[in-house]
Amino acid sequence: MSHSVHEERAHAEIPLVDCGIITISDTRTPETDGSGAAIRLALESAGHRVLRYAVVKDEPAQIVATVRGFATAGCQVIITNGGTGIARRDSTFEAIDGLLEKRLPGFGEIFRMLSYHDIGAAAMLSRATAGTFGQSLIFCLPGSTGAVRLAMEKLIVPQLAHLVWETVRQRDSGEPQP
Repeated sequence: MSHSVHEERAHAEIPLVDCGIITISDTRTPETDGSGAAIRLALESAGHRVLRYAVVKDEPAQIVATVRGFATAGCQVIITNGGTGIARRDSTFEAIDGLLEKRLPGFGEIFRMLSYHDIGAAAMLSRATAGTFGQSLIFCLPGSTGAVRLAMEKLIVPQLAHLVWETVRQRDSGEPQP
């Protein structure tokens, strides 16, 4: 069986990734946060570590401050959930997009394609996105637990170590960073 270079790196280079989880919601609490719990379970089941967790209101300044704090605390990956729709209070996309230095448009595109198979045309309402911020990777997911599980199982967990490896390799090699 042939393995791609990406698969080999994903499994060998960075066995443990330090992560942060931010649930963005005006109504959820740590006790009622099923989506945050699903992210934690997926990460820890794959052998990664959750360094930080927070539930914040859907307020851009709070979202940005929390992301900056998690990045400063050493979170290599920050996964948000909630606030990615088009409702008036959904501000995650705008808050995070302003921080991103390099975007991963393929993440949102593939997530919406996979979501389409589950929920139909409503998948186009998601503004899920991903990219880099300093030395951290950020993934912004919808608040739905089903959407979170889909993204974690099909996209994030299988590529997480490789993405972090690429980020570390660029930083350590002296390649230009945005």
